[in-house]
Amino acid sequence: MKVILLLIIVSLLVAIGFLVAFFWAVGTGQYDDEVTPSIRILFEDPKASEDD
Repeated sequence: MKVILLLIIVSLLVAIGFLVAFFWAVGTGQYDDEVTPSIRILFEDPKASEDD
């Protein structure tokens, strides 16, 4: 029984840690780039030079 309680507590701590990291990322502007994904398809990939 003690092991189950320990696992529940550890899993809650990990989940809270991920939630805090997510809110930190949103708060610092990690997800603010709204332009690049919509225009990325318009640009061609640079062609690799073939030295044969």
